[in-house]
Amino acid sequence: MFENVKQVKSTASQRKQSLQISIDCKATVNLGNFSRGGKARGAEAVKALDHDMATKEKMIPFGVLNLEDDQLYVFYGNSYKTSDFICDAIEQWWEQVKEANRYVDELVIYADNGPESNSHRTQFLFRMVEFAKKAGLKIRLVYYPPYHSKYNPIERGWSYLENHWNGSLLNTVTSVLEWTKTMVWKCMNPIVKLLDQPYQKGVRLSKQELAEIQPHIIRHPELKKWDVTIVPEPVNY
Repeated sequence: MFENVKQVKSTASQRKQSLQISIDCKATVNLGNFSRGGKARGAEAVKALDHDMATKEKMIPFGVLNLEDDQLYVFYGNSYKTSDFICDAIEQWWEQVKEANRYVDELVIYADNGPESNSHRTQFLFRMVEFAKKAGLKIRLVYYPPYHSKYNPIERGWSYLENHWNGSLLNTVTSVLEWTKTMVWKCMNPIVKLLDQPYQKGVRLSKQELAEIQPHIIRHPELKKWDVTIVPEPVNY
């Protein structure tokens, strides 16, 4: 699987019309005066709760890292980590960058095989097919092996963010957004956006709907779960 990732990167890097990105969801951020075990600078220690049994508001971070220019985009949701949330974020990211990438006809996405974005999640595949058709892009989903998500490039961005806000209290939506905006990654601040809408868990396709998208999905002959190409026009087998 690692050899496949390496080969895909090499091929895509030599092709101007291919744009490579790395995606991932970070651990959910619970809003409140909760201790997160970090350190903060100041004349007095930050006062925080040592138990987090209270009702929590939460924010779900999802990131898109452009591997061509190292620009990091962070999208926050406030309901659930779902395929629709991930796909909405990817589509909004593309809207922001498509003008500068008018020559691109292929989007190569590197990800771990998480439950919301794996290659057998029917709602994720449905949304990716719809995105490919709308944008006129071929989309290649390339996954890292199980338990090896640390090799996914965006993971380094998450570690920078964790070190950046460290022991600060993340007790409001604004505090999470502003701390993220002031992080420096590759000499740049991330572009941050809130997707303030509810997302429903457990959305799946019917057998008929799944059959309708299958002609758009091409799986690697040997790595069927780990390398999937989605094409805007259906393929006749």
